[in-house]
Amino acid sequence: MGDGTDRNRGADAESRTSWESLLPQWLRRRPREDAGDGSDHRLALLLATAAAGLPLAPAAHPAGYSCSCERIGCPTPARHPVSFAWQTQCSTDPGTIQRWAEDQPEANFITATGMVHDVLDVPLEAGRAALERLLAEGVDVGPVTESGPDRMLFFTATRGTPEDEDEWWPCELDCHPETMDEHPGLRWHSRGSYVLVPPARLPDGHTVDWAHGPEHPLPDPLTLLEALADACAKYAEETGDQEHGHHSQAWPLHR
Repeated sequence: MGDGTDRNRGADAESRTSWESLLPQWLRRRPREDAGDGSDHRLALLLATAAAGLPLAPAAHPAGYSCSCERIGCPTPARHPVSFAWQTQCSTDPGTIQRWAEDQPEANFITATGMVHDVLDVPLEAGRAALERLLAEGVDVGPVTESGPDRMLFFTATRGTPEDEDEWWPCELDCHPETMDEHPGLRWHSRGSYVLVPPARLPDGHTVDWAHGPEHPLPDPLTLLEALADACAKYAEETGDQEHGHHSQAWPLHR
């Protein structure tokens, strides 16, 4: 029994190492329009994200300038899951991801936060300044995406599933553990929320792309929070943003 278990563990470790070694290669690739391999690039990015441990589920996609869900007045077009059961549907299984990607070739994908990871969501300009500072200081920064023209998302280890259930913050409170004034423009996605992952497309023609790939380990969010809060405060002061970088709520958070 022991030998078989050891062999299985060794095989799992070898498989994960193989996946991880491919992540940087996949992320450097770009689809060649003349070769028609955009679907291969899309699948590779999704598999790389799932291999990094981020659970995925299919999401709506652009339909012209609106949303594929055909909901009149959809508040977050092409930014929300297809299924109301997205929290239980999310998966990192490569076979499942590939089947979804092939069956729904236009679908965007979301990752549910608060299970494995949280996301610190900030204005794009503030995020770029914070990312530059963090890298210059030698801080271990995890995966980072640029989401459309206005937001940057920092993926971190989750604080949404502590041993003491009274300690977790629902998503509605994540943007202000104390007050919004302390962290203008910052939203903390934890349990009950989700974000788009690359290579998502938005109705305005913008996309969601990796700025720092999913091969980077998830850091403790507190190691990033000071730099992000400082950058957000400076951004709000320079732009005169008194609405604290309001960002439309993910849909649907509750059902």
